[in-house]
Amino acid sequence: MIEIPALTGDLFAFVVCAPLMVLLAIGIVLCRKPVHSALCMAGVMVGLAVLYAAQDAPFLFVVQIIVYTGAILMLFLFVVMLIGVDTRDSVVETLKGHRFWTIVAILGLTALILLAVSQAVFVGGPTGLANANAQHGGNAEGLAALLFTRYVVLLEATSALLITAAIGAMVLAHGEKLREVKRQPEKAAERIERYAKQGIHPGPDPNSGVYAGTNAISAPALLPDGSVAEHSVSKVLTSRGAVVAVDDLRGATGGAFEDIRRVHAELEGEDK
Repeated sequence: MIEIPALTGDLFAFVVCAPLMVLLAIGIVLCRKPVHSALCMAGVMVGLAVLYAAQDAPFLFVVQIIVYTGAILMLFLFVVMLIGVDTRDSVVETLKGHRFWTIVAILGLTALILLAVSQAVFVGGPTGLANANAQHGGNAEGLAALLFTRYVVLLEATSALLITAAIGAMVLAHGEKLREVKRQPEKAAERIERYAKQGIHPGPDPNSGVYAGTNAISAPALLPDGSVAEHSVSKVLTSRGAVVAVDDLRGATGGAFEDIRRVHAELEGEDK
């Protein structure tokens, strides 16, 4: 005859959270929208954190909330927002035998869960973490003692594996260069080549307000012959129509050059 244990705090938390976690886990798979699946995953993670707290594991409780629910789940949501919530996954099997091995993995995981539950029910329930925490003065201290003494090699191997996986993901996601990055010597050589072939001056563009009646950024520069230097004003201002009228500026400069030509002609006439 199976003896029904007394209803304690940790057992009450398990009875309440476990069915909800199972339903939410099923919802992760069955929900059609990725956002709803992410919300179901958040519920599973919060329920698991509650179970950690009920089993006297405050460190795992805090890590479960901060790291998994607060960081990794937010990363999932960011990816969903990047790819779009309306994106549909392809149902075409790209990997040969993918469905078969998926079913095998599901059956193996189900068998492990059934064995663990049957062992806890028929052999003996878990003793809890009270004794383990008492040996080292607390849950965080006990975990630190195990990780950095008995399982330090496994911890370092896991960290190396995670770093290798992160580097591999970056290498695989890194695409080819669209174009070669040009440095200052290459840019200078191109400017000289344009000057030799097209006559474009290799120096900097004229500043705004040069030979103009104002030094406003929207006032174009005037060349010595009175024409407007088109490259002296930003293209953004030009497209927005913020460039001031230059007729007055051009007229004043043109009149000055006409006076210079007239005086020059008079001097040539006197010499003749």
